[in-house]
Amino acid sequence: MSIKPIIHIPDPLLREVSKPVERLDEGLHKFLDDMLETMYDAPGIGLAAIQVAEPIRVVTIDVSRDDEENAPIFLINPEIVWRSTIPSLYEEGCLSIPGYYAEVERPSECKVEYLDRDGKKQLLHADGLLSTCVQHEVDHLNGYLFIDYISKLRRDRTIKKFAKIAKQSGKPSGMAAHVEAPMYELDDVAPIAMAREEDGNDAVS
Repeated sequence: MSIKPIIHIPDPLLREVSKPVERLDEGLHKFLDDMLETMYDAPGIGLAAIQVAEPIRVVTIDVSRDDEENAPIFLINPEIVWRSTIPSLYEEGCLSIPGYYAEVERPSECKVEYLDRDGKKQLLHADGLLSTCVQHEVDHLNGYLFIDYISKLRRDRTIKKFAKIAKQSGKPSGMAAHVEAPMYELDDVAPIAMAREEDGNDAVS
């Protein structure tokens, strides 16, 4: 396994829609292992393939706490098929927007269909933090970021800050400032990548 570099805003790749995985093979399994190691190293509780510059529909998640055994979930070609009408509020962050956090309201529960590591079709009913994480990560696969759900002023300030950092380091800085976040009836809603703060509190990233 190896740790892959995580891309940050304003890299334009983060606004691309990821393509479905068409073949499950040894190469994909190695990539899944690399993603998991990268996520743990960050440290994070969710990571989408696009965040390591691979525009394919793959997500790794582990919302277990530090005093629990790791419980990784691999989502290949995930599709959210149901969302609760009851909202919940979590502080979210993103491994591609390091150090920035904001409260985002999403459905408290969701159901997601996906292929597991062995290529078997699964249906996961997620609630709480796991639901938020699943929605956050699937958003990444569709080119959305959690900052698309906050005010324009805060979003623009955040992108400007990271664009300045990218320019100083010679990295891509041409990302779209805003993509209209999907609108849901709140029995519909959207996704997120998650990270653990250093003090041990969970925050979606």
